[in-house]
Amino acid sequence: MHEEGLILVDKSDRIVGYASRERCHLGEGLLHRAFSIFIYNELGQLFIQKRSSGKLLWPLFWSNSVCSHPRKSESLEVAARRRLKEEIGMESELEFLFKFSYEARFGDVGVEREVCSVFTGKTDGQVRVDRSEIEEWTFIEPRQLDRHIQSAPEQYTPWFRMEWQRIRAVDGEDRRCPFPSLDR
Repeated sequence: MHEEGLILVDKSDRIVGYASRERCHLGEGLLHRAFSIFIYNELGQLFIQKRSSGKLLWPLFWSNSVCSHPRKSESLEVAARRRLKEEIGMESELEFLFKFSYEARFGDVGVEREVCSVFTGKTDGQVRVDRSEIEEWTFIEPRQLDRHIQSAPEQYTPWFRMEWQRIRAVDGEDRRCPFPSLDR
């Protein structure tokens, strides 16, 4: 993990300091700010990625389109657009969906303790992945993803499962997809 000042927050997402990526994730970890992005194509399929084998936490697990952290003195929106471009070579207008806190332990290695903001966007389907971040990727129909997560939840990152469940639970419909009529 490279050194980068991540934003430490309290449970109300107020900034309380800064720490290295390593300090935020190893041992008991520190509560820090994060974001997740869900990108859909024009067919209403979600872009998901299998995390690189080089990741310290949850390597080779399937996850949402992009997940990362804003740097010190960087807004969530700027960070989200930056990482979208760096990880999958995309630009998109992003819509804020919700914010939540969670903690998830990865064996004896470390933990994610995050206040995470979730965004959605859409793409024309052009993808250029950063192979140091992403092992595999695909676009998947939301209902097919529901079935995959239900049958093999251990293949997906914990934050992705939590976020996807909340996105799919909105009034029993997929109203967070920019193309909801395609998934009926």
